[in-house]
Amino acid sequence: MEVPGSSKPMLATQEEMVEARVPIPYRDQCAHLLIPLNKCRHAEFFLPWKCENERHIYEKCEYELVMERMLQMQKIREAEAKHKQSHKQGTIPLIPKTANAYWRHPLLPPLIDAARFFVVVDLPA
Repeated sequence: MEVPGSSKPMLATQEEMVEARVPIPYRDQCAHLLIPLNKCRHAEFFLPWKCENERHIYEKCEYELVMERMLQMQKIREAEAKHKQSHKQGTIPLIPKTANAYWRHPLLPPLIDAARFFVVVDLPA
């Protein structure tokens, strides 16, 4: 099963994977490396110090696929944040920032508005 948007092509066919009895969750772009690794494991009776080269190549391929998916997800998140930010800038706030400009605490003295020459009265508590 080829992952959409991946740079790695699917090299192993479905018939090869069925013949090699590759489990379905492992049928990705690295399955062509898993087939010889599993053959080596069976030939060497799953000894951990055998088949190291094949295992390293397979794990590197899987790591690159994971990193590629992470990069794609990061690009999607950045695009969503940019889209959200562009929609946020165009909205008008329901309460203007100047709505509470003349409210003062009841214990503070009244303000004098020099531009209009009148006294701003404090609201009762």
